[in-house]
Amino acid sequence: MARKLAIGDLHGGLKGLIQLLERIDLSPEDELIFLGDYVDGWSDSANTVSYLIELAKQNTCIFLRGNHDDLAHRWLESGEMNQKWLEHGGQSSIDAYRNFSEQEKKEHIDFFNQMFNYYKDDEERLFVHAGFTNLHGPDFEYHPTGFYWDRTLWEMVLSMNDALEPGDALYPKRLQHFKEIYIGHTPVTRIGYDKPVNRANIWNVDTGAAFMGPVSAIDINTKEVFQSDPVHSLYPNEQGRN
Repeated sequence: MARKLAIGDLHGGLKGLIQLLERIDLSPEDELIFLGDYVDGWSDSANTVSYLIELAKQNTCIFLRGNHDDLAHRWLESGEMNQKWLEHGGQSSIDAYRNFSEQEKKEHIDFFNQMFNYYKDDEERLFVHAGFTNLHGPDFEYHPTGFYWDRTLWEMVLSMNDALEPGDALYPKRLQHFKEIYIGHTPVTRIGYDKPVNRANIWNVDTGAAFMGPVSAIDINTKEVFQSDPVHSLYPNEQGRN
């Protein structure tokens, strides 16, 4: 039976992604929704993008735009960069592209251009890298950067009273537009977890692959979780974003 799987942040950890897909026992019928941040971290950033381009030829794949993807895309397309990006994984992406041809870089630019800021399925589920701020939902967002930079959606549900129900007057309006929301961007390792975390109707699937955690996937319908080994153990001679 075909599955729909959401996959958390990768940060150049291609070895972790390959191991994860082996453990999922991926079928060509499975649909994969990648929550963004494919680059900036481990040494395989460019190779990860190449792998995803090929993966999309055999499986239905939805690729969401992460903040690191946006920064790497800007550098690839125009040379734009800043010191903060270089300090937070950007240099690893620059290094990863050193041996790539101009044609290969163009294919990757096309890949970045075709990403989605968010994706809604036909069962009232939203998939977005970071979040959105407009009370009326993502379709009314004023600026696209919130989709891949905003942390307030996740911070809000972490601070919510667990007793609040969707019909309550104080239940956040942002959460009422969807049955479920799947995000990445903020590693759950920051709050002491190493598996995807559910708060209210939000699932955070970023399990810290850029640092000391694994790459994770969750079956949207069954909530079964799949994980690689901690990615740092697959790149023992590297620092990642630690």
